[in-house]
Amino acid sequence: MKMRKVTLALSIVIVTILFAVLIYKKGIILDHIGIHFESPFTKKVHVPQIYSTIDNNHNGIPDPLDIVNAARKEVEQKTNYKSVYYDGGYPPDSEGVCTDVVWRGLLGAGISFKDLIDQDIAENIDLYPRVGGNPDPNIDFRRVPNQYVYFERFADSLPTELIPGDVENLKEWQPGDIVVFLAKGFHHVGIVSDKRAKDGTPYFIHNIHPFAAEVKLTSFSTPIKGHYRWRYSGVEPERR
Repeated sequence: MKMRKVTLALSIVIVTILFAVLIYKKGIILDHIGIHFESPFTKKVHVPQIYSTIDNNHNGIPDPLDIVNAARKEVEQKTNYKSVYYDGGYPPDSEGVCTDVVWRGLLGAGISFKDLIDQDIAENIDLYPRVGGNPDPNIDFRRVPNQYVYFERFADSLPTELIPGDVENLKEWQPGDIVVFLAKGFHHVGIVSDKRAKDGTPYFIHNIHPFAAEVKLTSFSTPIKGHYRWRYSGVEPERR
């Protein structure tokens, strides 16, 4: 009898833990390890994909999807989250932080983000408070506040409110978009995925301890500070 009670108590604990993992921040723990759970009771929402078809690197893939694909490589290889100062600026491929997902994603579309932001910092140093008046190309492009300033200046700003189930709102969130969190104690950035949850909200490709992952953007309770789209030019957005 005693053994049965222990077994029952243990079963209850296990079920409780599993349930907590499922519901904690929209299942972020499972998402982080690559298990994407969706409630069977959630209504499926179809959101048109509307993105530029420009292909500056001429690889046959639209640049926004190049950005997503390059960022997703971080997830596939589980790039180790490691915050280190590197001479030359660039960390090895197996290491990085959230900002590295962004420049690596942009590089997938042939955009050398480091060169662009370093140049703007050199020419407009007072606009970048995080630089502190002392530019350092080895690290400046890898700081969230600096990326935020650059995107505010040179990317298209989009809505920061994400409304599950609202197709008109969700159409504003497209593959390759950049999302910045800039709250006290939480500076974070990542790339909007081409994958969506059943309620139409997008997944988010980012790197946070212990490694890069693709999680539901709704997992974050911190308000979004900025939502941006690179200024592609020459081709009208594709609607699917």
